[in-house]
Amino acid sequence: MEPLGIISGIILLQGKGILGNLEEIEIVTEFGKACVFRSDAVAFIPRHGKDPNHHILPHLINNQANLMALKGMGVKEVISINSTGSLKKTLRPGTMVVPDDFIMFPGAPTTLSKKAIHITPKLSGEVRHKWIEAAHECKIKVADGGVYWQTTGPRLETKAEIAMMSRFADLVGMTMASEAVIAQELGLSYAALCSVDNYGHGLGKKELTINEILQHARKNTDVIINIVRRYIERRKG
Repeated sequence: MEPLGIISGIILLQGKGILGNLEEIEIVTEFGKACVFRSDAVAFIPRHGKDPNHHILPHLINNQANLMALKGMGVKEVISINSTGSLKKTLRPGTMVVPDDFIMFPGAPTTLSKKAIHITPKLSGEVRHKWIEAAHECKIKVADGGVYWQTTGPRLETKAEIAMMSRFADLVGMTMASEAVIAQELGLSYAALCSVDNYGHGLGKKELTINEILQHARKNTDVIINIVRRYIERRKG
């Protein structure tokens, strides 16, 4: 069986061997280099880099190289873990969401340069179902569906921007939609598990800070690790 592609922050590398024994390799693609941690079962890419002291900012991530590297390794199915902000007061920090659509307007990345191929962007229904089933088997509640609005970053959004986005979407983040578009261009099945780590700027009672976001993200780590572990186990049969 081909390896499962996984894209996330470095939490899965810290998850008590959740991904097994991994070999770190550097893959050179036509779009640049990608750092991949691989085993027979998985091919894992830490989207922000492997060094927490040298964080690759969202607008600098080489999504084309990352997804092209996975495709070159024989990956057909990609799961992603994404930290998000809530655009709805009813969608509280700590919630897990498997979105079914997204919005991304400026600066959409692409692998296409010499030919025009018009795709209809979407998330894989099959991979979404597997996420939800894995969570249910862990007795973890996840929201089935939601719209993810991607901003460029690296700055957070203004109160006015959040107020506008909240009319059309449920989550805000800086990474998922870019990965989803590139994955589809390359024929890879892709869907994400989104961790709600904060309210969007202006929705919460307190002023939004990076420290608050990181604090909630750490609280969600064990939940994410359990779901990912179950996803991998189900795939092995």
